[in-house]
Amino acid sequence: MILNRVPFVRLLAVGAPLLMAASLIAQEEATKKSSSPIAEVFKWENAGPIGYLIIVLSIVAVALIIENFMTIKRDKLAPPDLIDELEALFDGENFQDAVELCEQEKNYLTNVVGAGLSKLGHPFETIQATVREMQTEESVKLFQKIGWLSLISAIAPMMGLFGTVSGMFVTFGKIADAGGSVSPAQLAGGIKMALITTMFGLSVAIPVGIAFYTLRNRVIRTSTEINAVAEDLFERFRK
Repeated sequence: MILNRVPFVRLLAVGAPLLMAASLIAQEEATKKSSSPIAEVFKWENAGPIGYLIIVLSIVAVALIIENFMTIKRDKLAPPDLIDELEALFDGENFQDAVELCEQEKNYLTNVVGAGLSKLGHPFETIQATVREMQTEESVKLFQKIGWLSLISAIAPMMGLFGTVSGMFVTFGKIADAGGSVSPAQLAGGIKMALITTMFGLSVAIPVGIAFYTLRNRVIRTSTEINAVAEDLFERFRK
């Protein structure tokens, strides 16, 4: 066993320095790669404060997109089990229990149904009008929720354009300070800032705009389906 360990120890003694040397070489290569075009884009002197504001805006947009896609679903706004329970209570004419259920479970469907139940004893037209008013109110809430994405999609390219103007201002300022004789290297910083901020603005606006219209279609489809379920529950009160 001791004899078998000796080659292993020797191999370890020789291999450890080689591994350390390889890791140092890899670190040096990673440092060199850090100056790649992608890394250059995110440098403060290249992106500027406006570029970093757009990056912060993109993080907010991603959080909103994830949150909206997770919450704006029919299963969240009108759970199937809740629909079955409300239908059973309506069939059994247990309207007081239905009111209590709507007060306990707050979502799109229960808010609409609860509004209709509050008008029981009134003519069907009054109940129907109340239900539709609440449907409109709940739909508006959903549209307001995703409206922030529309705002970000509109602001991002404007911020990019502002960065473009700022970069060109820096560039022409250097030309003016140099009296007209200026090297291309002196102009590169301002031009780079102008291009990077424009790219950032468009990179945020395009996907966020796509996400907004996708969510808008989901809101329309989901609200239409839930409205149909609510109206079907109250259809029994029509004479």
